[in-house]
Amino acid sequence: MSLDQTDQRILRVLQKQGRISNAELSEKVNLSPSACHRRVHRLEAEGYVRDYVALLDPRRMNLPTTVFVEITLSGQADEVLEAFEKAVARVPHVLECHLMAGTADYILKVVAEDTEDFARIHRQHLARLPGVAQMQSSFALRTVFKTTALPV
Repeated sequence: MSLDQTDQRILRVLQKQGRISNAELSEKVNLSPSACHRRVHRLEAEGYVRDYVALLDPRRMNLPTTVFVEITLSGQADEVLEAFEKAVARVPHVLECHLMAGTADYILKVVAEDTEDFARIHRQHLARLPGVAQMQSSFALRTVFKTTALPV
């Protein structure tokens, strides 16, 4: 199914205000509440809307430090990649893991309380991941821009 302009408007609003009521959403996108409700359910059923979440403030959660970790593995065999991916998914401070093209095999986004906490995470979790040959960590000094909204 392709998205028409009304579907796109609905998705733009939902990305910014996931808890908006159907009545408010229908007003914002110029639809009747029942038509809006049907469209939202269709967008959910077809997988355009994957989930609804609460975005927590990392500072309020005492996790203000963001570290990007480039990982190079010892090999590229499927079993090495699979073992690494299974294990890294269990590390609680890793928010994202991306398989990369380029010099590193993976890049991780890790949150921590501070540099000491990251050192602990590195020692207890990251250094023990299977197949890791090399790691390069870069600390974010400041988040200039961040969004979860995809361009619609």
